[in-house]
Amino acid sequence: MPKLKTHSGTKDRVRVSKNGKVRAGHPNMNHFLGKKSGARKRALTGLTTRTGKIAKNIKKNLGV
Repeated sequence: MPKLKTHSGTKDRVRVSKNGKVRAGHPNMNHFLGKKSGARKRALTGLTTRTGKIAKNIKKNLGV
């Protein structure tokens, strides 16, 4: 059975913490920022924890 490659797009966007939590930034923070309110932009900063089926699929893509 050949080795599987990790998904490069996932590798750039997500990281797995030491305890196995999947941490990712919020979407919608790259462009079109002029039309978003300051409160909305501040709420979208920082990392969030992904859980459930999504976290399972992300870990599979990363080979963790």
